[in-house]
Amino acid sequence: MSILTYSDMFERELRKLATEELERLHQNAGHGMGVPDYASYMKLVGEIAGIRKILEFCDEARSIVNKMR
Repeated sequence: MSILTYSDMFERELRKLATEELERLHQNAGHGMGVPDYASYMKLVGEIAGIRKILEFCDEARSIVNKMR
């Protein structure tokens, strides 16, 4: 049984929220909803890229912290 610290719980919830939003944006892009023009499409692509970057930063931060232990 592992004990989750506040930081662990925060990271888990952040990842969960980011993943859910990423799935929602992918669905919108796949169904063409909310993408009436090229500018909207580019905004959507930028949001997806930003959320992916957040998840990469979480992985990198976790790796740095693990090396410090």
